[in-house]
Amino acid sequence: MRSHSHKLSRAARYPIFLTPQPNSEQEKLAPRVTVVVVSHDRQAMLRQCLAAIEKSEGRERLQIVVVENGSLDGSAQLDSEFPDLQWIRLPRNFGLTKAMNLGWRAADAEYVFFLHDDTEIPPEAVMRLADALDANTDAAAVCPLLVDADGKPAPQIGSLPPTGVWQPAQPAGDQPMSVGYPRSAALMARVFYIKATRQIDERFGQFGGDADLAAQFRRASKKILLVPTVRVFHASAGDYTAQERADALLAHAAFIAKYQGFFPGLVARLASIFGPLLQFRFGVLRYTLAGQKIDGSQ
Repeated sequence: MRSHSHKLSRAARYPIFLTPQPNSEQEKLAPRVTVVVVSHDRQAMLRQCLAAIEKSEGRERLQIVVVENGSLDGSAQLDSEFPDLQWIRLPRNFGLTKAMNLGWRAADAEYVFFLHDDTEIPPEAVMRLADALDANTDAAAVCPLLVDADGKPAPQIGSLPPTGVWQPAQPAGDQPMSVGYPRSAALMARVFYIKATRQIDERFGQFGGDADLAAQFRRASKKILLVPTVRVFHASAGDYTAQERADALLAHAAFIAKYQGFFPGLVARLASIFGPLLQFRFGVLRYTLAGQKIDGSQ
């Protein structure tokens, strides 16, 4: 039988192993910060909030995620005005805590910047807060100074356990200062540390999730720094509805039960019922008696 010789090409005989070259365009566009905006029934404010983010320095390094929490005012239709954003649309209002969890889980960046829809950030805010996290490895999160329409410090700092009462921050100068519990109206955190807690505890509804996050950071011996040179406008929330007041009372009780134990939590839970009863706030009592959070769950 006639044999056939097969000649191999030089490339086949001497294979060349090429090292994959980095895609400079992809590296350039990799997000440094994921901005998560939670919105519910405040279309005009949401539009202003998103327009301000779009003007941010380093916009090409931002991933922007809007968690639309079941609005009925047409907020979800703003996607046509802001086509470069990611939208997560929920069928109803599931509360702030669940919305924040959905937002950070969608993050492609190592930093997530939570914003409420009633905030407006200056162009330099995101990158300067990210710089502060870069420079302070012992910090799990940073926040700007919240200010009102007159530029004065707005209510921002709460206490643990959470009471729903906020005090303006009082920075002594321009240097970052450690704070225990800033509200999540504008809060940038390392995604790694949120993952380490698995998630923001969804036993909290509209209120208390950010308090739980602050408590978890404190447990890990990590700081939250307020950067007073970065100022973010935060509109006044106005008066709370009966359901929101009830959610705040239930959050207070849930926090005490989690961090202080069953019996202190039970006392706080009873206080969430008898407090509104003695104050004749029967609208609030309706929800605290059932233990019903803002999302309707118990």
